[in-house]
Amino acid sequence: MTAMRFADTNILLYSISLSPSEARKAEIAVALLAASDLCLSVQVLQEFYIQATRPAKPDALSHRDAVAFIATWLRFPVQTLTVPILQAAFAANERWQISYWDAAILETARASGCDEVLSEDLNHGQDYGGIRITNPFL
Repeated sequence: MTAMRFADTNILLYSISLSPSEARKAEIAVALLAASDLCLSVQVLQEFYIQATRPAKPDALSHRDAVAFIATWLRFPVQTLTVPILQAAFAANERWQISYWDAAILETARASGCDEVLSEDLNHGQDYGGIRITNPFL
């Protein structure tokens, strides 16, 4: 069985970026999303929707387009937020002094059976109790 990797919201956002300054990151994100070993969470999909449709964003997606992108990513396993994950995220928040949202990413990755989180938001290479952070954009 192949080990699964957990994709954070920035992977999804870069995959749709039209910004010339983010072209390299967009290529990497698209390649990552072509893999079959990724997991997501409801939180990641929600964050994508909120960020991608922000009215202040110059290339904001319409509701319909954002929902269509999300529909394509439902081919990956998607972890829901449960009370045990919520409680584990509170403990991770306190233990590692990271934001609740980052702690929730770690704990949904753990609940999904992932040992790696692809993200630029946490420290590359750091291990959070068996969950390793990889920044694919370095």
